[in-house]
Parts: sequence; structure tokens; C-alpha cells
Amino acid sequence: MPETAPKEDTLDSEHMTLNLGPQHPATHGTLRLVLEMDGERVVNCVSDIGYLHTGFEKLGEHMNYNQYIVVTDRMNYLSPLANNIGYAIAVEKLLGIQVPKRAQYIRVILCELSRIADHLVWLGTHALDIGAFTVFLYGFEQRERLYNIFEAVTGARLTTSYTRVGGVMHEVPTNFVEMITAFTAQFPGTYRDLDALLTRNRIWIDRTKGIGVVSAEEAIAWSFTGPCLRGSGVERDLRKAEPYSSYEDFDFDIPVGSKGDVYDRYLVRMEEMLQSIKIVDQAVRNLPSGPVKVEDPKLILPEKSETYTKMESLIHHFEIIMDRHGISPPAGEVYSCTESPNGELGWYIVSDGTGRPWRMRVRPPCFMNYQAFPEMIKGLMISDVVAVLGSINVIAGELDR
Repeated sequence: MPETAPKEDTLDSEHMTLNLGPQHPATHGTLRLVLEMDGERVVNCVSDIGYLHTGFEKLGEHMNYNQYIVVTDRMNYLSPLANNIGYAIAVEKLLGIQVPKRAQYIRVILCELSRIADHLVWLGTHALDIGAFTVFLYGFEQRERLYNIFEAVTGARLTTSYTRVGGVMHEVPTNFVEMITAFTAQFPGTYRDLDALLTRNRIWIDRTKGIGVVSAEEAIAWSFTGPCLRGSGVERDLRKAEPYSSYEDFDFDIPVGSKGDVYDRYLVRMEEMLQSIKIVDQAVRNLPSGPVKVEDPKLILPEKSETYTKMESLIHHFEIIMDRHGISPPAGEVYSCTESPNGELGWYIVSDGTGRPWRMRVRPPCFMNYQAFPEMIKGLMISDVVAVLGSINVIAGELDR
């Protein structure tokens, strides 16, 4: 008998397209994921980015070197001081100047406190996505303490704009050391509570172990940096590999995972907070005396008292402030990178010898880490998508720029 065509399975389901975002609490910003679903399992993912594109890089070509500092605040808004400092270091490299030791130590302290603040927000929101509410409250309570320190030092809680090319805006408050030591003394207690809530929690382990696995080879191929790279077992940290701002003076360890899953990325960030406390304690104990800015009137604004009383200081003030004047690095180009909370934050600046960059380019860690996300979630359940996305810690402002 002739073969007959198989009957169509009328009960077979079609794949469904699911939009996760751009407005969704679990996207941690304005992100959109177009998911192709077979039931609750992800078949394919298309990442639709750009909702927060603000032209930060192009803005850098229309501002002088100090004006652009206010723009750096708006990229990774969870740790703006790390952006401020990373950018200032890049311009200083272009100018070929070295900031005073005291300014370097102050920058290190603020960078590490920003790392803790960033990780606390990541941990609170990541745990909230998976269903652990108490962690969110504990984390934000500690971040509030850090914001009080940032406000006392910089005058602002979020958009700090504290650095200047050649140093920092002004000297730290007289009670700076006391504020820092009070925070570092009480933080381990809350850390132990966070660790007890999650690290050996059976639900947390089931939702994170073996999920979103990225091998060391794959992490390198995808240009991962930061906790995502170290979670996959690659021991690279710019603070050790290419020290800047006197990081070579401090003793600290680099936490490294082995499996490259969501759980390992969680453990790495948790340990990084303890290592940051260790660095901050060393920096506070050994905080040098001296100026917080380079003593060069062609780079740094004179004190207001001198501007009002000395002709030379008034001239220098206007030379730096006036349009088409100001800081003018020699023609050339530079790439400088720092270890921000999410990984390598790089700045590529091209100077044509004028007071504004000819070209400004940012290498954001989020963009590199996020590009692997569609491959990381293929074959996983929709609930796992939220866990994997949280483990990358995508900051939409930094991703889109």
C-alpha cells in the first residue's frame, strides 16, 4: 500500500513570543527582551537595547574636560564615584600628571565604598527578583549609611561629581576617618546576616546553582570582566593586574569562582565586599597628609580667597573657566581603564590639543557582559531568565550611554 502523509498533530502548541520589559521590575532598568518560548522554556532571545541612549560619548566632544565629569555620574548611577575617578585618571594619563598621594588614597576609599554600595543594590534587587525580600531591606539600610558618607564628602548623595582633573574637588570633612571607621566596624554584622539568609538557603541554591553557566574559555571569548569573569574562574582584576591610584599599596585577595553559574557570581560579589572593607581600613589607617590637588595653576582653579585678592589668581581662574580656554592636553590619544564594580570601565580619549576632546569613547563593562545573555538563557525556564539577568547586574544607563 502507498505510504500516507502523517496526520498533523492538532494538539501541538506553537512557540509564543514574550516581551520581558522594557518596563518591568526584573529588568533593573529600561531593558527589553524578546523571548521565543516553548511553553515556559526559552528557545531564543533577542536583546533590544537603546531605550536609555543619551549620547554621553558625543556630549564629551562638546564639553571641556572638567565639565564632562557631571556626565560620568549618569552612566552607572549605582556607583557614580567610580565613574568620576575612572574618567579623571584617564585625562590625567593624557596630561602626564600624577595626583598627590592623599588624593589617590581618598579616591581608593571612595571607590571601594562605591563598590560596596553597588553590590548591595545588586544583592537586594537580585534577591528580591528571586523571592527573598528581607535581603533587600538589609542591603538598602547599609547603602543609606554609605550615602550619608558620600553626602558629607561630596555634597551630593547620587550625582557626586567629586573629582577634578588633577585631584578631587575639595578636602574631606574633618570627621572623615571617624565616619569611615564607624561604617566598616558595623558592616560585618549585617554581612553575616545577609550570608546566613542566602548562602546555605536551599531555595536560593536551587534557583542559582547550575543556572546561566559560562565557562572560563567562553567568558574570555565574550570579553567578560569583573565579577562575571572571576565567577567563571579567571583571576583578573585591574587593581592587581594594572594597579592605579596606589592600589599596589594595599593587601587584598581576588575572589574567584569555579562553575561560572549564578551562584558563583553571587559568592564572588559577596566576598568582594569584605575585601573592599579590608582595603578601606588600610587606606584610612595610612591616609597621607598633604594636598588633594596638583599644585599647578594652569590645571586647578585657585582658592576663592586668592581669586578675590590676587590678580594672578584671578587671571588663572578666567584662563581655566573661559570658553576655548581651560585644560588643553597635548594632541594624542589614550586608553585608561579601572576596575569598576561591574568590571573594566575604559575611557578612550583623543585630543587635538584644544580644551575639548576630539573623540570620547566609553568601554562599559555592562555592554560586554550583556552580549552573552541570549546564549546564557537558551533552554532555561522563564524563571531562570530573571536569575541570570540579575547575576550580570546590567545597569541600563551604562549599557546604552
